[in-house]
Amino acid sequence: MTQTDLRTEAFESERPRLLRLAYRMLGSLSEAEDVVQDGWLRWAQVSLSVDSPPAYLTRIVTRLCLDRLKSAKARRETYVGPWLPDPIVESVNPVETIADDITATLMLAMERLSPLERAAFLLHDIFGTPLKEIAKTLDRDPAAVRQLASRARRNVRTERTRYALDAVEADRLARTFFEAAHGGDATALAQLLARDVEIHADGGGKVSAFRNIVYGAANVIRLFTHVSSKDQHRPILIRTAVIDGLPGYISYNPDGRLQTTALDIDQGRIRAIYIVRNPDKLTHISAD
Repeated sequence: MTQTDLRTEAFESERPRLLRLAYRMLGSLSEAEDVVQDGWLRWAQVSLSVDSPPAYLTRIVTRLCLDRLKSAKARRETYVGPWLPDPIVESVNPVETIADDITATLMLAMERLSPLERAAFLLHDIFGTPLKEIAKTLDRDPAAVRQLASRARRNVRTERTRYALDAVEADRLARTFFEAAHGGDATALAQLLARDVEIHADGGGKVSAFRNIVYGAANVIRLFTHVSSKDQHRPILIRTAVIDGLPGYISYNPDGRLQTTALDIDQGRIRAIYIVRNPDKLTHISAD
């Protein structure tokens, strides 16, 4: 096997993990794929012998992500309506290893972190990268990296807890919410929703969506009952699914557009609803 073949094999074996890292850093699957491809181009040009290809590739991809996060911050400031990460549907996503214990709620919490805090947290807490390697990647000393990770951990601590549901219960809750929300059943919604529930709807200015985050059960119930009374045709449920680590469903709206809805459930009540309608974020979702 030639040196080029060995290098290609080393990269391809790491590609799923690198894509997972880049997606968690950026929140965009298309940008993550671009970063991993850029990482391959840089890797292919390395002439020196590398002791640990996984560590070296992690360093390349992390630094490329940090560069992208600078421009991403500016784009988010002008984004139309609430921003949500690209939805990852575990059952149909071609890169199955992207699924982990990070939910959409935690992804949004990580938006509060600085790029360096985000990198330190992901590499240390999620990917189990040794502290010395993270320090080398971020060009910081280990003590500084430890502080970055600790500060990040404190900022997202409340969103780390997972209230695991079995598949049957997750499916039941998703279907029950779909029927209540799109049937305008205020009583059923009141039994499902936490008092401080929120709706985050991402249309990206491309399609209609709630322009602001909707807070509180009363407002959410009022909104769904109003929308359902105006729609002549109900959305069509395609299937329930695990979306960004949360129970949810994929549906067609009356306008024929695809939508994903993820539900963050705490002690049997829905505390957040994440709706993605931006078509640019749904191109990888299969309706089959």
